[in-house]
Amino acid sequence: MKNIILIVSCFMGLTAATAQQILTPELLWKLGRVSPLGITKDGKSVVYKVSIPSVEENKLNSKTFSVPINGGMAIEVADTKELLMDKNLSPDGKHILSHKEIKIEKINGKDIHPDLKKSEVQIYSGLNYRHWDTWNEGSYNHVGFSEVNKEKSFVDIMKDEPFDSPQKPFGGDEDYIWSKDGKSIIYVSKKKSGTAYATSTNTDLYEYNLETKTTNNLTESNLGYDTHPTISPNGELSWLQMKRDGYEADKNDIIVRFKGMDMNLTANWDGTVDSFTWSADGKKVFFLAPVDGTKQLFEVNFPGLTRIAITVRQITSGDFDVTDIIGFSGDKIILGRTDMNHAKEIYSYDFKKKTWLQITKVNDETYNKLALPKIEKRYVSTTDGKKMLVWVILPPNFDKTKKYPTLLYCQGGPQGALSQFYSFRWNFSLMASQGYVVVAPNRRGMPGHGVEWNEQISKDWGGQVMDDYLSAIDDVAKESYVDKSRLGAVGASYGGYSVFYLAGIHNKRFKTFISHCGVFNLESMYGTTEEVFFTNWDIGGAYWETNNAAAQKTYNQFNPVKMVNKWDTPMLIIQGGKDYRVPIGQGQEAFQAAQLQGIKSRFILFPEENHWVLKPQNAIVWQREFFGWLKETL
Repeated sequence: MKNIILIVSCFMGLTAATAQQILTPELLWKLGRVSPLGITKDGKSVVYKVSIPSVEENKLNSKTFSVPINGGMAIEVADTKELLMDKNLSPDGKHILSHKEIKIEKINGKDIHPDLKKSEVQIYSGLNYRHWDTWNEGSYNHVGFSEVNKEKSFVDIMKDEPFDSPQKPFGGDEDYIWSKDGKSIIYVSKKKSGTAYATSTNTDLYEYNLETKTTNNLTESNLGYDTHPTISPNGELSWLQMKRDGYEADKNDIIVRFKGMDMNLTANWDGTVDSFTWSADGKKVFFLAPVDGTKQLFEVNFPGLTRIAITVRQITSGDFDVTDIIGFSGDKIILGRTDMNHAKEIYSYDFKKKTWLQITKVNDETYNKLALPKIEKRYVSTTDGKKMLVWVILPPNFDKTKKYPTLLYCQGGPQGALSQFYSFRWNFSLMASQGYVVVAPNRRGMPGHGVEWNEQISKDWGGQVMDDYLSAIDDVAKESYVDKSRLGAVGASYGGYSVFYLAGIHNKRFKTFISHCGVFNLESMYGTTEEVFFTNWDIGGAYWETNNAAAQKTYNQFNPVKMVNKWDTPMLIIQGGKDYRVPIGQGQEAFQAAQLQGIKSRFILFPEENHWVLKPQNAIVWQREFFGWLKETL
């Protein structure tokens, strides 16, 4: 009996020790990444892909699985064609929609000068000569259709047009659909070229008639984004729409074209829509949207010809993000869900019982062995008398009697939601697991707190938002567990800009800074970034517009390059070589300014990465250098 007790005691001790593991960069890059593919034709299972990084091979390997919606064992599947409905299949089942990249223009010198085949030159007559991380070489995405199982019968419905559908760089098959009767194809495109393309967000929905072979612009009157065309169960065209040209973070509304009129279902709702799907009966639209530092599921009724008022209702709530609407099964909706401590898994939500069921458990075994950080939500008073949500992430096994180094996290965007997301680079759970308190404020410019709050950052990059950052860190720094002598500020993109700017105004608060692909010099940023509409809107215009008060204020008062003489703090600067959104010169200029002033600094260049770090080994290096710098300076 004593032996049994001893064995049990040893087992319990082993379990306790195992449960006290913490998340490391290497472990983070072993987690499976879940991508929902859809619900099976019989409605009984959900199909999903799991991508698992291989650090040794420096790539992600994927497998596809099917799991019962009511829970059960996942089964690997080799082919999903028989399991899933093909959204690109025509209503009569005879044709399939797809897209191909087609060579349209001559850009390369060897094409323009065929007698000089060894020349290496690219010739442009307008902007949009490069985008995100690729150079324009004269090829465009074109939508077309082909007979089922006869790919060579592809008919290009955009023949000879120098325009893209799907949109580059991130558009996919959500950019084109069949009409309800299958007689036409509706697709998204921004039919502008060169400089006009780079300065506009005016995408439209186009309808190609298969019988007449003609194309009609369905949203010509709207000057902003028109995206995500969807046909309701009753045949109405619906889509997402932003009103203002050049403003990529404008309020996103759900539009339904009904009886020849456009009905805005979310016009009177103070928020912005991420994505949406129709209920099976066509009476409701379900959508995802940021709210109060999370992303949740909402519904809005579609009144049709009735006099029923349009009402938006939030369905889910909690400290998590709903990331995907996958489909329906009886009284359940199938969703993707994540939080700061857990990568995405697939869940069902029961509308009647208001209960959740976790369907996939790809990473549960790993998480069950970890001591996870504690996530706290607090509200901080801002300098203009508002209440600001601030996420505070505390280390595993947190001891309030100890003092911890603390990081102010500065979110990018600048209109990106700081919600319960799970990043494989800016991972709050990982940061906290390395012994840091993380302070993540929902500062001005973030969706989920009303349209006004979201818009207050444009043309005010160094104004109220900087006060918001300092209000957040100063408030949390009052806690006894925060070591005020060891504060750091970190961030990427606009968050990287924030780091550069704070370095000039922080008044000795911070002991170290880390900026990844941050905007440093607004003038050279305007001269080299590719989506000029963004700098026109958010900065206010061109630096040479001396009569433009908004632009001149930004370039003169809110430009980090103007304040480098006040820098006095160690700084790590990270840059992607193929980042054309915030080009390499931004990081180079900042590093040079720091070095020439004798400030402890380090420059890390990833020559083949873009605005993100995607390759597994590069990502591990990024994490090691990030935490190595913090250990060295904080």
